[in-house]
Amino acid sequence: MSVNLHVVLNNFINDSRVLKETESIASKYFDKIYIAALWEDGVDENELLDSKREVWRIRLISRGLPKNLFFQVFKYFEWIIKIYIRFRKEPISVVHCHDLSALPIGALFKLLKKTKVIYDAHEFETEQVANPNRLFHLLSIKLEKYFIKKADAVITVSGSIADAYVQRYGINRPSLVLNCPPYQSVAKSNYFRKKFNINDNKKIFLFLGGLSKGRGLEILLNIFSSKERKNAVLVIMGYGDLTDQIQEMAFRFDTIYYHPAVSPDKILSYAASADIGLCLIPNSCLSYYYSLPNKLFEYAMAGLPMLMSNLAEIGRLIRGYDCGQLVDDETQDGIAKAIENMLSSDLEKYSSNSLAMARRFNWEEQEKVLLSAYRKVLSCVE
Repeated sequence: MSVNLHVVLNNFINDSRVLKETESIASKYFDKIYIAALWEDGVDENELLDSKREVWRIRLISRGLPKNLFFQVFKYFEWIIKIYIRFRKEPISVVHCHDLSALPIGALFKLLKKTKVIYDAHEFETEQVANPNRLFHLLSIKLEKYFIKKADAVITVSGSIADAYVQRYGINRPSLVLNCPPYQSVAKSNYFRKKFNINDNKKIFLFLGGLSKGRGLEILLNIFSSKERKNAVLVIMGYGDLTDQIQEMAFRFDTIYYHPAVSPDKILSYAASADIGLCLIPNSCLSYYYSLPNKLFEYAMAGLPMLMSNLAEIGRLIRGYDCGQLVDDETQDGIAKAIENMLSSDLEKYSSNSLAMARRFNWEEQEKVLLSAYRKVLSCVE
């Protein structure tokens, strides 16, 4: 029996990347795939995704302890130990570590069980914070430098991140597995207009994804709550720390609407009922600057023109496919002006070009890279 273990430091709810990867791998190489995640209130401890894939959420005795650094480290080690105890007797051949926090677990299995390790960096792991604590930043780089060389393969989500890993750690260039949805033809609909009673003469700007600070949401709420904003509305779909604030603004203003998050397999059908996709990631750290977020490829698959931050990887794709406009001025006035420019642009041309991008960037193409990486790793096992 061939077993694959995926490790994530979250509750594994709506994690589209891990869902797609495990589905692709299960269809080719393994009899069983386990996903080790964190348990929390309101989620099942054990969950069967299908006949081959099973989620195990690890309960921590230390979960209720304070969130200072000392106790966080204690919780982390409890998590590592419990994952190893749970899966040590399984015939695991490959441990797939999602993000840096999971990489030491893979190294532990490699040391004690002789498994192979794949490191899947969903971000530029050590560069996710603007002006980080110098000591913590140095330690995180040292940690990644040590453990990344224990990996038998490294994959990541953008070319700039891959190049940075080569330069910083002297490793072979990681494989690129981008966060693209499966290719599909998505029918346009009037779902948002019917649900929120939005007039046809108003363009719908859609913000899709995590609702947290540092993603331009606060500025968008200010812009769309303006009395002068009569030709467009903002629909925000997702969940996160700002959900309550967004719902309160949606109650007060008829230009702002909130929709709860939906499962990954339903996102595109909802997105296709908007007119323009928004992604305003600030250039506040290298991880953001090098990012290629899911929503870019989801907007493309839904045929949406895009208004996005002018960051390294995002800018290259938007300019290359001419499927939208880029925001250089991240101030409220700058973004408001960019919204007006977008409304007066050729949206039909941008929409057509977005669909052309989707034909090139889809999960079927990314799956080939992922399976190739596994094939090379598994050939070493054999």
